Amino acid sequence: MSVKQTTLKTAVTISGVGLHTGEHVNLTFKPAPENHGYKFQRVDLPNKPVIEADVDNVVSTNRGTTLGKHGVKVSTVEHVLAALAGLEIDNVLMEIDGPEMPIRDGSSKPFIDILEKAGSIEQKAERIYYYLSENITYEDLSRKTEMLAVPSEDFRITVMVDYNTDILGTQHATLYNIGEFKREVSESRTFCFLHELETLLEHNLIKGGDINNAIVVVDKPLAAAKMKHLAKIFHREEIVAERGFLNNVTLRSQNEPARHKLLDIVGDLALVGAPLKGHILAARPGHVANVEFARKIKALMKRDKFKATAPKFDFSTKPLLDINAIQKLLPHRHPFLFVDKIIELSDNHVVGVKNVTLNEWFFPGHFPGAPVMPGVIQIEAMAQVGGILALNSVPDPENYLTYFMKIEHARFREMVVPGDTVVFRLVLMSPIRRGICHMKGEAYVGDKLVMESEMMAQIVKKDKKKQKVEEKV
Repeated sequence: MSVKQTTLKTAVTISGVGLHTGEHVNLTFKPAPENHGYKFQRVDLPNKPVIEADVDNVVSTNRGTTLGKHGVKVSTVEHVLAALAGLEIDNVLMEIDGPEMPIRDGSSKPFIDILEKAGSIEQKAERIYYYLSENITYEDLSRKTEMLAVPSEDFRITVMVDYNTDILGTQHATLYNIGEFKREVSESRTFCFLHELETLLEHNLIKGGDINNAIVVVDKPLAAAKMKHLAKIFHREEIVAERGFLNNVTLRSQNEPARHKLLDIVGDLALVGAPLKGHILAARPGHVANVEFARKIKALMKRDKFKATAPKFDFSTKPLLDINAIQKLLPHRHPFLFVDKIIELSDNHVVGVKNVTLNEWFFPGHFPGAPVMPGVIQIEAMAQVGGILALNSVPDPENYLTYFMKIEHARFREMVVPGDTVVFRLVLMSPIRRGICHMKGEAYVGDKLVMESEMMAQIVKKDKKKQKVEEKV
């Protein structure tokens, strides 16, 4: 039975301080279109840059997972991503007005609560799982870390941690399926050892640290002067540091540290870009290992040419827009009109079709005896389909034009040749604002992904464009 993708019913905001920066931030979860995935947007910065939750964007794993793109960063993303993955919410835009996620109580539970308050809705597209096709191993001898993933029909994680202290001892935790995440794992808080606090402070970290957002393990006695210093930092009159847990904190479960390590794995593996099916076994894991393991999984996905399922439709059904209707919307004409029909159209996505024949004007020169549709023509065809999506957002589309401002991440996967029917599918990456339309497009021939790209276009009224031309003259 197929499972549909989901997004949020409504936007919700959660606030708090960043664990390491100490900055107060507001994090807003917003609904997103199909196949959007998880993305962070720094709304406090010029142009409001977007950073995809992708393992290729990880720039640091120092006491947390930090994503970065073009010099812009968001840090400590693992607890937020774990909550989204644990609730099986597929598409969310996260707007944040600072550099770090709020730490709250050091677990995923506050994010679970706010996301459940927003609620989720089912979308039309199917959720595409990646089933591990073979065993994957990772080992870091310096950290005594070992990780193994084996094929499975479900997503299961088993974690073992041990420390050189009898307070924690050796602990195990298992997540038998993702549906257990909320109940069994989400409340588990981050932890550190008391003797580590001084080092963290020396490295300008945990500025937002508090005894209420982490479990602090007291395994070694600390000098009175240092205890007094820590009490001052945490704005407390005194700190109880008897052997056990700072201020006699009670664990939420006997193996809470192991469960939190499991929580981190769920969050870090969300960076592979698809929900997984496989059994993960991890001994002494951490963010370094989690991210390197995620990179190995993503490499296997690329090798297997993992991708979203091509749009399925009946070619014999009447299109939403035929060539005549398309010409009423688009200014393009032969020989530069590359859309034959539109078969799906909504507020946030469009599917268009181009039938490629040997009679195309570019084939005699590209290439004689081996005709191949030029990549630039594929991009143009995709842009024209995207133009229809953009024009669909205005009440009188015949009075507007679309001008493409930017094309990014264009990749050509397979050749397109005469006889192929190319299906272009574009979805909005963010809501249309001030006439700016940001889209992600994929092109398919049969079940093969032949091309993909991200595009940005501006919707301009025809008379305004004419006015600008006259002013230049």
